Parts: sequence; C-alpha cells; structure tokens
Amino acid sequence: MPQPSANSHDPIGWTALLTLIFAGLCLVRLTIPSHPFFDEVHYLPAARVLLEGGYPINREHPPLGKEWLALGMWLLGDRPIGWRLLPALAGVAALWAAMRAMWLASGRRMATILFGVLLITAIPLLVQSRIAMLDIFMIAPLMIALWLCAGAMRAGQDPEAGTLAARWRLALAGVALGCAMAAKWNAAPLAMLPGIAFLIARFDTLGLKRVAALPFTRQGAPISGISVAEAALWLGLVPLLVYAASYWPFYTASTQALEGPWALVTLHQEMLGLQQQKLAPHTYQSVWYEWVGNLRAIWYLYEPADGAQRGVLLVGHPLTMLIALPAMAWCCWMGLERGRRDALAVFVLYAVSLGLWIVANKNVQFYYHYVLPSCFLMGGLALALDALWEKRGWMRWLVIGVLVATLGIFAWFWPIVSAAELTGEQSFLWWTWLDSWR
Repeated sequence: MPQPSANSHDPIGWTALLTLIFAGLCLVRLTIPSHPFFDEVHYLPAARVLLEGGYPINREHPPLGKEWLALGMWLLGDRPIGWRLLPALAGVAALWAAMRAMWLASGRRMATILFGVLLITAIPLLVQSRIAMLDIFMIAPLMIALWLCAGAMRAGQDPEAGTLAARWRLALAGVALGCAMAAKWNAAPLAMLPGIAFLIARFDTLGLKRVAALPFTRQGAPISGISVAEAALWLGLVPLLVYAASYWPFYTASTQALEGPWALVTLHQEMLGLQQQKLAPHTYQSVWYEWVGNLRAIWYLYEPADGAQRGVLLVGHPLTMLIALPAMAWCCWMGLERGRRDALAVFVLYAVSLGLWIVANKNVQFYYHYVLPSCFLMGGLALALDALWEKRGWMRWLVIGVLVATLGIFAWFWPIVSAAELTGEQSFLWWTWLDSWR
C-alpha cells in the first residue's frame, strides 16, 4: 500500500468536520413530507409487520434493512422521524467510513478531503440518506467493510504487532459484509471482492512453486500473519452466518413461521423468483448507460405537501458525475500501467457494482441502483483531482475551479433535493435541465 508522504497527515479532523456537515444536511427537513413518499410505501408496511411479529412481507429483498427501519419506528415511533432517522445515520456512517477507507488505502490527504466534498455534493448519497428505503442500509456496511479491510492491510504491514489488529478488523469486516448482503442482494458481488483480492495477493507472493502451501501459509501479502484459510473464515464464512442470522424473524413469526434450515433454501427460491419476475413498465425506469450519462432522474416527490409545493429529485451532480468518467478511466490506466493499487481498487469497485446491473435479469431498473457505483465514481474523481493538485501551478487553480463550480451547482440544486418550499407548480423547470429529468 502507498505510504503517506512526510507532510501528508491523517485528515481525521477534516473527516469529522465534513461528516458533521453531511449529518446537518441530512437532518434539514428530514420529517418533510410528513407522509410516506416514493418506495417508503413498500418498506414501511414491511417494517410494521416485523414490529407486530407477523410473517415478513416484501420478501423479494432480504430482511435486515426492514429490520433497521422497524428498530427506528420502535425507538422513535411510527412517524417521519422514526422512519428516516436511522437511514440518515446510516448515510452519515457511510460517508465517514468511505473517507477513512480512502485515507487508509491511498495515504493521500487531499484525495480524502476531496472525496468527502464530492460524495456530499454528488446528490445521490444525500438523497438516499433522507428516505426510508433499503439501499442506504446496504451502502453503509459496505463502506464500513472497505474501511476495516484497508485498516487491516495497514495493520498487517507490521508482521509482529499488527497481526492481532488485522485479525479483528477482518472479523468485523466480515460482519459488515454480511449485513450489507442482508440488506440488499446488490451487495453480494462486492462482498466477494475482499476475499478474492486476498487470495490473488497471496498467490502473487508465493508463485506457482509454492501453490500447495497457499491455504495455510501466513507469510506474504496482503497481510502477513493471516493465512488464506483464516481470511476465508472472516471474509467468507462469517458474512454468510451474519446473513443467515438476519432471517430470524421468519422463524419466530406468529403465523407461517419457517421450520428447519431447508425452509430457508425454499424461501430463497421464492425470493429469486420474485426478483426475476417481469414487471410492468414504470415511468421512471432506466438502464445503466442512462445512469452513467446522468440522463435519467427520478422524482421521489413533487406535490403539495405540508403546506407548500415541494419536491425531492434523485439526480446526479451535473458536473462531477460527468467529469468523473474520464477520471475513472485514468484510475484504470494508473492501476494497470503505473501500479497504483488504490486507483485500481476504485476502478474495480465501480466496474463490479455497475456491471451487476448490465447483466442483471431484471427488466425494470432505476437510477437509485447507481447510488453505490456513484460513490466509487467520486472516489476516482478525488484521486484524479489529487494528482492534479500535486502538480502545483495552474493545475491547482483548475482543482479550485472544479470545487467552486461543484459547490455552486450543489447549492442551486439544494432546494429540490431537500424538500424545500417552492414557489409553485412550475418550479421544477428551474432544475430540469434535460427533458429526461422531468
């Protein structure tokens, strides 16, 4: 892993500040609208059934996200703050973990700070943190897992004192990966990457001549002192056990309760069928290349609510979502040609999280499926801007110009992503720069 330069100090203070700012943005008008909107109408009833001890509904998705929604309602009541506070906290955790993962993986102070600013202003993570849907409960533990894995690799660079520190981080990463999959299946391809990366790195260290020793030797990259067999325990078995444990409400339901482990297999066959069923066309459906080009948005809300015309638009930042695409290509080139493993990791995470939706057997897809890939996209842009910043001179002014434009455009879109009071029914025209955003 790249070592921080002598004058590059851990930006934990900046990370805390940006996380607090993001938390404040999440809380502004969090309880507006005061009624369920968009897909909340599906997941809140499912959470209520869990609270009542009934057999879980909305079974096309795993239960953990709905269990967390139920927890929020149990703690704060079946009202807007109870619906949306835990998603907001999950979004805050995702931002913190993503920035810490960037620092530990890259050792680059400016890239970490830029990543935080870009994630906040990109819009998708913010909007998804302010609504009672499942995606944020998948994104947060994934980011936490990446933070823990990067921390384990840093700790493992000390072969004597670091093994224990690396071990508990890998164990907690396995728990986080299991939680991500138990919130939404979208996490599964990404959940496999840490274990695959560990195996590839260890094989690269040992070579073909020592392949027989591959499962149990503790020497070599990426973490000295941890064998492939042990990594498989923490990053393979533990996630599966955590995932299975999330289905406990199906066994304790007051009616139709599952009995025996094979019942869980039957349930998953039902879930897979529900995921692959042909759905009727939807007004806001879109496909992956429209997400990449920022060509299709979703109106989560646009109606009179709580005494005023209001709207919530899920759309990508018009500037950063597009300039991040050549930045992601640069990450791929730097990773393959220059050995920048941090850049390569960001590219692989983006490619896998987006590639899932290119091959998925799901005829109706939505822009919110791009929220997770967009996080990695902003990571690629942060690394590219950091590289420009390092060149000094007019390149730094270019980075500053991008930041000023980014913040200005975000401020312009703030009313329409935060359910602010609008002037009238035609107010949406201020923000629908493309006809396909209407």
